[in-house]
Amino acid sequence: MMKVLVLLMLVCSVYANEIKTLSDQQPCLQDVHAALREITASLAETKLEVKYLQAYNKEQAAKLDKQEDQLQEQAAKLEDQQTEAETLKKQMQEQAANQQTEVDELKKQLQGKQVAFSASLLASGSQTIGPFNQHIPLVYKHVVTNIGNAYSPITGAFTAPLRGAYHFEWHLYGHGGYNGAVLVKNSEKIFTAYEHQSGGSSASQGVSLVLEAGDVVSVLLWSNATVYDTTDHYNTFSGHMLFTM
Repeated sequence: MMKVLVLLMLVCSVYANEIKTLSDQQPCLQDVHAALREITASLAETKLEVKYLQAYNKEQAAKLDKQEDQLQEQAAKLEDQQTEAETLKKQMQEQAANQQTEVDELKKQLQGKQVAFSASLLASGSQTIGPFNQHIPLVYKHVVTNIGNAYSPITGAFTAPLRGAYHFEWHLYGHGGYNGAVLVKNSEKIFTAYEHQSGGSSASQGVSLVLEAGDVVSVLLWSNATVYDTTDHYNTFSGHMLFTM
């Protein structure tokens, strides 16, 4: 608009110089005033537009700030949810581990309850064992039952797989004389089965013991004692778990 005003003034100036009369300058001044009024109106309109744009921009900026606050709030909620999800996941993993431990323990207990064995001295033939000048382990080689494989027909020893209560029985038979055997827990002598007669003799004994896992139970033939066995299986050693502890 300023360019238009300057141009009009230049035109009027040139026109005034050419005609050199005052009367001819009056229309030009009127045109200048009209142009000024137009410029003023245009400036006023421009100011209104600027105010409107400023108000609009301020409103949009407020909306953007509000949206940013909402996004930050949602991000915080999402972070809290992720933290909660991780906590729940950790708790579930711990619960699963505890449940697996309980399942393993129950399996272990179930396996422990399935411990039982029964065996006799000879698998075939007949034999008199003893006498010896010291206690010797009796190895019961003819295994009838060995649930849990806790009894060894090689060593004649039973090894407790779990802590619990166990019951054992051992039966002896001999042609006469001194027949005796003692049940031993590790190196501790528990109970003895004993008989001394001139003819055939037999003796029996039983005991319930609390054993720790790894405890060893076996039957020892007393020194100077004898036992006699055949395929009729007179001499036996048996045991089973009563319950875990």
